[in-house]
Amino acid sequence: MIQPILPGAAIGVLGSGQLGRMFAIAARRMGYRVHTFSPDQDTPTGQVADVEVVASYDDLDAVSKFASNVSVVTFEFENVPTETAQAAESCAPVRPSGSILHTTQQRIREKSFLTSAGLPTTPYREIRSSEDLARAVSELGCPAILKTAAFGYDGKGQVRIESPERAEEAWNAIGREEAVLEAFIDFDREISVVAARGGDGTFVHYRPAENQHSRHILDISIAPARVPSAVAKEAVEMSRCVLEKLDVIGVLCVEFFVTREGRLLINELAPRPHNSGHLTVDACVTSQFEQQLRAVCGLPLGSTAMHCPAAMANILGDLWSQGEPDWAAACAFPNVKLHLYGKLAPRPGRKMGHLTALNRDAEEAHRIVLVARQSLTRSC
Repeated sequence: MIQPILPGAAIGVLGSGQLGRMFAIAARRMGYRVHTFSPDQDTPTGQVADVEVVASYDDLDAVSKFASNVSVVTFEFENVPTETAQAAESCAPVRPSGSILHTTQQRIREKSFLTSAGLPTTPYREIRSSEDLARAVSELGCPAILKTAAFGYDGKGQVRIESPERAEEAWNAIGREEAVLEAFIDFDREISVVAARGGDGTFVHYRPAENQHSRHILDISIAPARVPSAVAKEAVEMSRCVLEKLDVIGVLCVEFFVTREGRLLINELAPRPHNSGHLTVDACVTSQFEQQLRAVCGLPLGSTAMHCPAAMANILGDLWSQGEPDWAAACAFPNVKLHLYGKLAPRPGRKMGHLTALNRDAEEAHRIVLVARQSLTRSC
């Protein structure tokens, strides 16, 4: 059990993107103040936070000073250096802990943890040399996916190897960095479970969401996922195991492949709110961001019940290629919600916002959110 941090206290956020922005909105609604720390200014989080500290994550003195001025520190993305989390932990509680960040921000450590916990993952090999890569390709076969061990997201640092002859070329493409080679999985679909765990061990979860990707970036999430109830239940139990084994205090997302035989393989962990959970803001009694706040502050966790099924569609910077999107067109759909992140410069592949559609039927919510997103450019 941890001592509750009550409204009026200041919460520190390492990172300043859209996840921090939505967390800050939830925290301020409940009467907390929010301080954000990142190397950038006028950020999505900084625009709604009480205090925006602009400094390098490597400036450990600045990190320590930042943490000294808040009651607890959390983070909104996992590519915060481990040393930064340790510096913050010397001055304030960090939730989830820096040790969890250390495990989940590097693929070899993450996969080693999952394997040691007896949880199923995609078959993989650790790559540190050309000899490692040649042996791994021989053992796992082709196609296979080569991924940098650290600092990869939204498809960055990933190369598909179609034949053994292309292996060295693929490793050159990712800078010959420490990596993992994963067997190619001809999966049926991808799902994710966003879950939370409190300091007293209380566990809550959101029903699995079904995820569709485009260019390795999450495109659509549908909740609840269109999978058999037994698969959904197993995904939740695996997620519970992950949070308990890591001793998480906060929110964590577990991403899964569902094979064509109905087996679950854990793909990745994200120790924070997740893109696939954005629809919880509109569709659930307690959003993933409020849940993160409750968990790190030692408050009782909130209900995860859904008001109704929902689907979310990401809005990427590509939509600006023909001018400003037609926001009024999307807002004309009565059960569609528009969320924009306050980013000043749209770029191809950059997440600028999202739409959430609500409906009694998940299939219909999916259809509506696609039509609503198409309406953003229909007049161009």
